[in-house]
Order: sequence, then C-alpha cells, then structure tokens
Amino acid sequence: MDLMIERLLKSSLIVAALMVLPVPPALAQAAESQAALPKPKAMKVGDVLSGELTAMRSRARAKGKKVPVYQLVSEPRRLPPPSGLCNLENGPETFQIVPASDAQAAQLKSHLGKNVALKVESVACAEEAGQYSEAVVTKWSLVN
Repeated sequence: MDLMIERLLKSSLIVAALMVLPVPPALAQAAESQAALPKPKAMKVGDVLSGELTAMRSRARAKGKKVPVYQLVSEPRRLPPPSGLCNLENGPETFQIVPASDAQAAQLKSHLGKNVALKVESVACAEEAGQYSEAVVTKWSLVN
C-alpha cells in the first residue's frame, strides 16, 4: 500500500512539474498564429476575384489545342460547395484562370502583370497532378 501511495505522489509531482514548465516558443507561436488567422471569405458564383495576373509555364489542352494558362493570386477564399477549402487550412489563394476562347486568352494576355478583377462563374479545387494553383476558374468575365 505504501508503494502505491509513493507512486501516486511521484506521478502527481511529475504532472505538477510539467504544468509549471513554460510552453516551447514554437508551439506557442503556432497556437497563436492559428487563433489569429482570419476565416476566409466565402465565394459565391458571380463574386469578383481580384489580384495580380501572371502567366504560367504549363499549358492546358482544350479541344485538342494548346491554350495558355494564367494564375491570379488573391486573398484566401472558401469555395462554393462541394469544394469548400480544397483541403487547405484557409482556402485557396492561387487561382488558375483558364480561357475558354482565343478572345479570352487575348484579354488576359493584355493584362499580364497587372491587378485584374474577374467575375467568377465556375470555380473548383485543383485536382490534376501538376497543377500549380490551388483552385481552377473555368468560367469568368473580366470586370473593368
């Protein structure tokens, strides 16, 4: 019985000592940064997505023809269901913009390196291997 009480006392002392120890700075910062992260804004069909437009090196194929691919970096957004956060903590920030026609490709090409605003009609999480963006916008229109 005395041995049992002695073990309980030792266990209690160890637990008490651990409670007094400071939290390692890396763990404290990680916890603080998680709490400080703003919730991503929800995106609905018809919302405007804005940010700097860049060209990507990879090329997509549409109807057997190579089409240029563009990328827009914006604030994190929560996509409409069923996509949600794209298995990301804060939602996608990089959006692959796929032109549906030569006219749309020409529109985007003239805006490279500039901040643009796109009205989004169709967006989904990136699913194919080799995609550099976190989400793909396949239907959109340029907002002036």
